[in-house]
Amino acid sequence: MPVTREELEVRERRALAPHAQLSGETRGRKHKETPPDWRTHFQRDRDRVIHSRAFRRLEYKTQVFLNGTGDHYRTRLTHTIEVAAISRNIARALRINEDLAETIALAHDLGHSPFGHKGEHVLDRLMKKDGGFEHNRHSLRIVEELEQKYPDFPGLNLTWEVREGLLKHSTALLQPGKRNSFVAKNASLEAQVANLADEIAYYSHDLDDGLEAGLLEEKKLVDEVQIWREAAACVRKEHGELPDECRRYYTIRCIIDDQVKDVVRTSEGLIRDAGVASADDVRRQGKALIGYSKQRKTLNLQLRKYLYRNFYYHPAVHRPNLRATRMMRELFEYFLEHPKAVGEFSRKQITRLGRRRAICDYIAGMTDLYLMKEHNRFFGAKS
Repeated sequence: MPVTREELEVRERRALAPHAQLSGETRGRKHKETPPDWRTHFQRDRDRVIHSRAFRRLEYKTQVFLNGTGDHYRTRLTHTIEVAAISRNIARALRINEDLAETIALAHDLGHSPFGHKGEHVLDRLMKKDGGFEHNRHSLRIVEELEQKYPDFPGLNLTWEVREGLLKHSTALLQPGKRNSFVAKNASLEAQVANLADEIAYYSHDLDDGLEAGLLEEKKLVDEVQIWREAAACVRKEHGELPDECRRYYTIRCIIDDQVKDVVRTSEGLIRDAGVASADDVRRQGKALIGYSKQRKTLNLQLRKYLYRNFYYHPAVHRPNLRATRMMRELFEYFLEHPKAVGEFSRKQITRLGRRRAICDYIAGMTDLYLMKEHNRFFGAKS
């Protein structure tokens, strides 16, 4: 006999810590549905995210390098999968809900615009007088209204807990849904894990892409970045001299492993000291309970500064992104003057949302390549 949802919920109650968010205690969905037979509510959410159009489009959206620049550079999709893997590992170690942490991680970048954070900044400036643009809030709009897959409701109708996790940078007042009898100051531990796993993934793997591109050098990393220096020394001590690709990969693997261990050990202490006995106790806390040690925070800040100084604003990365975001700005302005040129769904949204928001949604949903093709269609190849 197949394992039922009820049996899976019993397994959660037996195996997870008291402060974990149990799927059987979800605050539910905006639109009522028959519960799944052989999946928990969070497992159903994970599958809905993976089967969404917005998730598939992440394959063709920029992480750091413009999509199509090279076969081995990360895209927004490969980054998302890496975040999900790290989230599961941390959640499992802390005995909290792996399925919820993974689902939030898989959905966290659904709302990202083309051309990475530079594209996001362009849309935010263009929408300054109309509510701005921020990819976490847009991820929520995608799963609540913009995906059109089900006959009985707009969006994906995800559980409250997943939607809560998508608004990781927003205040409690902006979080979805209502809580009974208390004001939440924080999100669930699972949402906090997905947030920190995002940071672990992009800094560590951006090192990998920067080295692959030849924009970063191991010698300079050894001289200027303590995290790299310590991991490289450990690899050399344990394995001696390795081929270049293997040495770089294993050094980054050690960096990620050290980050995860630090988060698990630090968070275990924070959770214990807070004395939380339920998922809602976690939400009442004035500060996050998933975090780095003080020493690791200092080391990560050094790495972050190094990457901004030597990689993110390197001409080979920065200039192509500036050209791409110029295309985005010109296309936005073109659609304002020619609203019939946008897709059918977005044309229908103009009446409900207004021209600027509907056009913003349309452009935010584009992949890098599709935006460039659309720009070429209206402005010509020479542009």
